[in-house]
Amino acid sequence: MNKLNICHTHLPETSSTNNAARDLPFGEGFCTEGILNVISTDYQTAGRGQRGNTWESAPNKNLLFSLSLYPDELPSSRQFVICELISVILCEVLSRYTEGIHIKWPNDIYHHNHKLCGILIEHDIEGSHITRSIIGVGVNVNQTHFTSNAPNPISLYQILGHETDREELLSAICEAIATSPLLTSPSKEEYTILHHRYISMLYRRDVPADYRDANGKFTATLRDVSPDGLLTLEDLQGKLRSYLFKEITFIVNTQ
Repeated sequence: MNKLNICHTHLPETSSTNNAARDLPFGEGFCTEGILNVISTDYQTAGRGQRGNTWESAPNKNLLFSLSLYPDELPSSRQFVICELISVILCEVLSRYTEGIHIKWPNDIYHHNHKLCGILIEHDIEGSHITRSIIGVGVNVNQTHFTSNAPNPISLYQILGHETDREELLSAICEAIATSPLLTSPSKEEYTILHHRYISMLYRRDVPADYRDANGKFTATLRDVSPDGLLTLEDLQGKLRSYLFKEITFIVNTQ
């Protein structure tokens, strides 16, 4: 089986692992082919989330890391493939620990109605192709309580009632990514398989729920996500509504 070589660097503290990953040498004289660069830390002083939010994490409690991937001739128009790949792998690995793990479109990992893991993806694009993807991941592992105004965080500790080995979890995630056919020997068939896996793991798939868009709150059923990441909902009148990221808000009941 083809496999990427894992190069892991651990920092006791950093502003954010995505920033640290971006500071890695890139370009002439730096070997990227066949390498999965991983940077992890025990504490981020300026962890970032989607929509400009910060990521709360107590020191030495959670799994905070970034991956640098170097896609082989992946068009920028297909960048959602990276989102699908990372989301599916995290969903599958975390499902080894507990049931009820799903992907909240586009790439949050949920345990029922609570957020267990966040992902922030940043692409470097030259011409029409992605040259590097930096993927920041925060998994709530051993934190016992949360103090920020984040609406619905949860940790593996709160789910399982005991601590989880962070290094073991990181190793499992990195191994799954390093051996993924999408990164070692991509094919049209593998892209299709990945997309179907992503769809099957979606939070609220085929379940009526509340959402909010620019026109206000409404109830709809999540029907599909296209290969380029477009979300499709079906409202109570049977009308299909399609949304890009940030055009729709999931209204989540955490009770």
